[in-house]
Amino acid sequence: MSRITLSPARKGMAILGALIIAATWLYLVISRPTDWESIGSSGPALITLGGYVIGALLLLAATLPALPPRTIAVIPLALVLNIVVGQIVGSIGIPLYLDSVGTVLMAALTGPIGGLATGALSSVVWGLFNPAALPFAAVSAATGAISGWMIEKGAFRNVVTAILSGAVLGIVCGMLAAPVAAFVYGGTAGVGTGAIVSAFREMGNSLLQSVTLQSFISDPLDKALVMFLVWATIKALPRKTVEALRPQG
Repeated sequence: MSRITLSPARKGMAILGALIIAATWLYLVISRPTDWESIGSSGPALITLGGYVIGALLLLAATLPALPPRTIAVIPLALVLNIVVGQIVGSIGIPLYLDSVGTVLMAALTGPIGGLATGALSSVVWGLFNPAALPFAAVSAATGAISGWMIEKGAFRNVVTAILSGAVLGIVCGMLAAPVAAFVYGGTAGVGTGAIVSAFREMGNSLLQSVTLQSFISDPLDKALVMFLVWATIKALPRKTVEALRPQG
């Protein structure tokens, strides 16, 4: 399997996008703004939306054109999988998401860049008919990139490493998603997760602390399950099918 590579210009664009996302996260975590009551129009909400969405769009513009045609042809299936599963799980009230199965599957098949592009594009497309998904584009991109890197480093050696890698992935992505859930949606981005946030708020924690604590519960479980499902899928697929979907040199 040959790796998907970026030209120097596209690599620079991707680095810029990642830096914007990282700077946005650091600002929100360090400053810990409190004017979240005016959800959707507050300064923290606008900063989160601007930094995360612009950063994710730069990452998408840098990576999507670099993908080979056979990879691009499969991405719509991954998007449908993300959106359909995410909508179903999000409507039944459990504190999980499972909206990254398609993203991690593409990361397993095509590597970190393919996973990153799939994750970012998934949130953008989903956001066309469910605007709540768009602010999480940066988180979805990170999910694809980090899971792809983990898989390249051996996360899929066995079921235990797959689940443990998923838990670590969940912690990282949960921390990245916390400002979106807190300052854009007031901690109510999901039915099941919103109930957990409310419980932590009742204990006297701040909004950002409550959302972060909820993320440390829900996200590791969610991503561990996603990694397990993708690991099992890859194991079940015929080797010829897996090789056919991978980028060719």
